[in-house]
Amino acid sequence: MRIAVFRKAHFNAAHRLHNPNWSDEQNAAVFGLCSSPHYHGHNYELEVKVTGEVDPETGFVIDLGELKQIIAVEVEQRFDHKNLNLDTEEFRNLNPTAEHICYTIWQLLRRKLDPKLDLAVRLYETPRNFVEYPG
Repeated sequence: MRIAVFRKAHFNAAHRLHNPNWSDEQNAAVFGLCSSPHYHGHNYELEVKVTGEVDPETGFVIDLGELKQIIAVEVEQRFDHKNLNLDTEEFRNLNPTAEHICYTIWQLLRRKLDPKLDLAVRLYETPRNFVEYPG
């Protein structure tokens, strides 16, 4: 029996959408207010979906306490209350768009999970703007 389990998490972070190869005018035309050199922030909501076979001994796909801890270390401690452009290695040279943040989180979590488990990550930048990487 394959079944999906979900865990939600939350973090606050600032960022600036900016291509250093472009002029300020081109950045403003493409990224609008998000290109402000003074940065801006979001209250990100994260949904992590893990799918797999139910272990006959535990009844779990994954221990949700273990998943909570992985997310806390790999995502929340790494990104919460940080300036993604300045304070994180992951986005020092990668434009921290919702798409890039979502895929980066997927990569960080993927390496901590059993390979037999499928992983999908959904990231809400605002209640109406969100992205998903299904792996």
